[in-house]
Amino acid sequence: MNEFEFIEQYLAPLASLGGLGLKDDAAILKPRSDMDLIFTKDTMVEGVHFFKDDFGSSLSSKLLRVNLSDLAAKGASPIGYLLSVALPKTTDEIFFKNFSSGLKEVQDLFDFKLLGGDTVVTEGPIVITATLIGELPVGRMIKRDGAKIGNSIWVSGTLGDSYLGFKAILEGNLNFDIIKNDVKHFKSAYYRPVPRLIIAKQLRNYATSCIDISDGLVADAFHLSDASNVKLIINFEDIPISDQSERWLKGQSNYNEAFKNFLNWGDDYELLFTADSSNDQLLKDTSTLLGLKLTKIGTVSEGKGVDIIQDKKLIKFDDSGHKHVFVSNKVL
Repeated sequence: MNEFEFIEQYLAPLASLGGLGLKDDAAILKPRSDMDLIFTKDTMVEGVHFFKDDFGSSLSSKLLRVNLSDLAAKGASPIGYLLSVALPKTTDEIFFKNFSSGLKEVQDLFDFKLLGGDTVVTEGPIVITATLIGELPVGRMIKRDGAKIGNSIWVSGTLGDSYLGFKAILEGNLNFDIIKNDVKHFKSAYYRPVPRLIIAKQLRNYATSCIDISDGLVADAFHLSDASNVKLIINFEDIPISDQSERWLKGQSNYNEAFKNFLNWGDDYELLFTADSSNDQLLKDTSTLLGLKLTKIGTVSEGKGVDIIQDKKLIKFDDSGHKHVFVSNKVL
């Protein structure tokens, strides 16, 4: 199957009217008069962002999901996306079918369409890029630089499941006797993170700053600190983890050290945000209403940087975040 057959058979059915059925060189999009357009872009490279020979529908699904997470952090809703795919000549039809299946899964879940893009043949590794376009009311985008002294610090969902998903792929049983459903949970968190679009509209009303957690809680907290010129003080004991992760942690010889990996790893794609403390109860009510766990984990203070406090003591962390290089099923 050549690139034109790939487009016609598998990508064109995913395109919207604005994408002109992928039969033209460009797409057309007219923004609504009262809305701003928000753009975000992510690239995934075989052997860097995903394992070699790891080609299921989860590959394209994750590409869209991580981009959607960026839109959620801005308070935006998705409209459509542009897709770039560089594939080796040896790519077979099974890949094309699975790849398009992953795209359709996410499009159907979050109601947006393919607008256009490009496909090329490469002698190198697989490279896939998505540029997502979202919208929100004019002037309502949530930025990183709005955190204020006295604000509360919140995080959505739980952290660490994706890290254990990665370990499960590498190690199989995670060196600990846990039930199979836990492993499925971890792998799903790694391959199919849930972009928190469900709360995007509410965040426009409450959040003073926001970022999605892709590089790890500590690293992304530093990004907020730098942008807002404030210090983030986070309580170690308040950081939320799932019941599945808690079961795994209790089987480790050093609970705290294992927990630190949750905070440095990344790939969680939860939202870290700040809000006026007067809205604490409103956010708790919103959490209940939406069925999405929202946890207050600290406060914004004068200064710069990030302090993680446990039992009134400062814990030191590497703030550089995670950097992965995958070679087969080994990490460099």
